[in-house]
Amino acid sequence: MTPRHLALAIGLAAVWGVNFVVMQVGLRHFPPLLYAGLRFALAGFPALLLVGRPQVPWRWVAGVAAAIGVGQFGLLLMGMRAGMPAGLTSLVLQAQVVFTVIFAVLLLGERLTARRATGLAVAFAGLALVAFDFGLSGPAGAFALCVAAAAAWGLGNVIQRKAAPPDSLRFMVWVSALSAPPLLALSLLVEGPPRLAVPAEGWLSLAYVAFVSTLGGFGVWGYLLRRYDASTVAPYTLLVPVFGLSSAALLTGEPLSWPKLAAGALIVAGVLYAGSRPRSRGHASLSPAPSAPRTPAPRP
Repeated sequence: MTPRHLALAIGLAAVWGVNFVVMQVGLRHFPPLLYAGLRFALAGFPALLLVGRPQVPWRWVAGVAAAIGVGQFGLLLMGMRAGMPAGLTSLVLQAQVVFTVIFAVLLLGERLTARRATGLAVAFAGLALVAFDFGLSGPAGAFALCVAAAAAWGLGNVIQRKAAPPDSLRFMVWVSALSAPPLLALSLLVEGPPRLAVPAEGWLSLAYVAFVSTLGGFGVWGYLLRRYDASTVAPYTLLVPVFGLSSAALLTGEPLSWPKLAAGALIVAGVLYAGSRPRSRGHASLSPAPSAPRTPAPRP
């Protein structure tokens, strides 16, 4: 990568990492399903005026919207509202790599190699350590909701891989547009009539997650993928929990315990090992990481 593109990749990881703290701020003022629905409404509907059709069959757009837009973000924000800290959430969501591989094996018939199985086992060990450490002081239900969000993201990654959208930003705009109505309907059903008289802090949080993290983030992601292989770009997404944990520690005072740091190291190491190829002819190369959706994962 050129220095400019390297800075873009690291900056994107920072934007997505800080996003967890921003969402935590937004959840002080909005219930989780309403917050998710408004995020995707803001990210999707204005942008529809600037993009064309999604260039893939509508069933794939609807599938990703259901899995990632409604499933991942609905469960994620409910988990954070229930007590899951922002930094720890950014780490637990890396389990989406594990679920992506599992769903790819079950639904796409991909082969589970010994190397990948070993890497996933290491990542699972890190997730188990997080569960043990958080379980001593935090609500188990909140942790379970975030793990379920990671599973929904993994399923969405597999659907997206099948769709193979040529334009990640355009695809994400349509995913956002299709995610908003069911989320807002669920919010009305579960959370009651919306209350939109919130402080400016709440609306600034929504603006960040909708325009900076979602539209801006996926725009940069697609820009980098058009210039480099996914195997070059994808590893930088592993910096997201680094920025998530550090920004939460700096901005909210979330503690960085040794078990949490050890769990992070296990998860990242397992994901890297599972996504790498054995050395061949004296060279090592990385395959496209299963955690690297062509469009964010949401990444939140």
